[in-house]
Amino acid sequence: MRHKARSLPALAAAVGLLGAGLGVPALWRAGGSHPASTAGRPSAAQDEAAGARPVVPLPGTSRLTSFSLPVAELPRGGAVTVAPLHGLLQADMIVVAPSSLPSGTLSAIQRLPGVTAAQSVEAARIEVNGKYAAVLGVDPSTFRSYAAQKTAASNQLWQSVANGAMAVSYTMGKLDGLPLGGVVHVTGAKRENLPVGGFGTVGIQGIDAVVSGSVARALGMPSGNAIVISAPRANLASLAEGVKRVIPHGAAVEPLMTQVTAGATSAEATAAGIAATGTTSAGVSGSSAATPSQAEISAMLSAALGRRGLPYVWGAAGPTSFDCSGLVQWAFAQAGVRMPRVAADQARTGPAVPVSQLQPGDLLFYHTDPTDSGYISHVAIYIGNGEMIQAPETGENVEVVPADTGSEFAGAVRVDPVLAAAVADGIS
Repeated sequence: MRHKARSLPALAAAVGLLGAGLGVPALWRAGGSHPASTAGRPSAAQDEAAGARPVVPLPGTSRLTSFSLPVAELPRGGAVTVAPLHGLLQADMIVVAPSSLPSGTLSAIQRLPGVTAAQSVEAARIEVNGKYAAVLGVDPSTFRSYAAQKTAASNQLWQSVANGAMAVSYTMGKLDGLPLGGVVHVTGAKRENLPVGGFGTVGIQGIDAVVSGSVARALGMPSGNAIVISAPRANLASLAEGVKRVIPHGAAVEPLMTQVTAGATSAEATAAGIAATGTTSAGVSGSSAATPSQAEISAMLSAALGRRGLPYVWGAAGPTSFDCSGLVQWAFAQAGVRMPRVAADQARTGPAVPVSQLQPGDLLFYHTDPTDSGYISHVAIYIGNGEMIQAPETGENVEVVPADTGSEFAGAVRVDPVLAAAVADGIS
């Protein structure tokens, strides 16, 4: 048994949260992704274990040995000193409720077989400079162990969070043009102006930013309404059943990792999509992948190509502005194919395709986030003749460019409409 890379499918229950009052699925679907054309970003190291069955082989070792995490020089102060990093924890599962979880829930989860660590956090979707983002309120000293390695290791970033700043994902910070070291306007049930302490991806799909627990409560986020669980050796399906027995009605539980076993069937491997996204086909019927019809592909490509020249806007999904995954979702929708919202989930919507067998309509995926080099952070649509269409980055427009299969390329997927709809519905 082996866990794969972090991903957060839409939770099954629609749990009301702050901000827009949307359900839990919307909490994790706030942002866009990085462009494939940005140079000097990492490729992911192939993480192959005996018996595991990844679908898309990833490039060789990361070139990001000298990358320096973007962290602001903020005024020192505050009574809280962040504890040093004492090791990394794998975030395998999350519980989210619309209000504070009952006392005793955390300790009950900590006692479940296979759980090695669990931490109470605040979780809500709130406005940051007028755009909704998924935000966690955390104890910086302890939660840092759950973050992506480079983010976890930054003492300066976590000290800034402890002192009242917001740390945002690299994608959100760079592509939404947030001011590193400047101030953002954050609105939950209450409004606060917060300094931006750093750009550091948490490593859990869909989480855009973290603040301290005290700042979260000042924003009106419900205290302790979520729990992050580490259980790297547990059977996650069995653990989820155990967690459901100790959480209240209205709370939801979702694995953040996928287990791949030596006995996985070819159908399971097909449904897994790109290995780096770490997802399986549980709950999706059928033993073989389907493909969109030629009429659907033609309609999708026509829709995408019709958006050329429109601006990139982080978090936008059309019809007049787009981020990378927003363009993909919108274009497929014009052909009647339902797709999940973000690139890491779109990578789970069909079987892997070798570059030599690419066809128009296939999706191309990339690792472009230097703070979490295994994360799927960009997607483009292959249109044939060695070209792709993409929404690249802030300040640029939807464009047709040569298909990029260089060092940041993570792999390609041929969309299965049935699987795509299942992923969009939160079946993983």
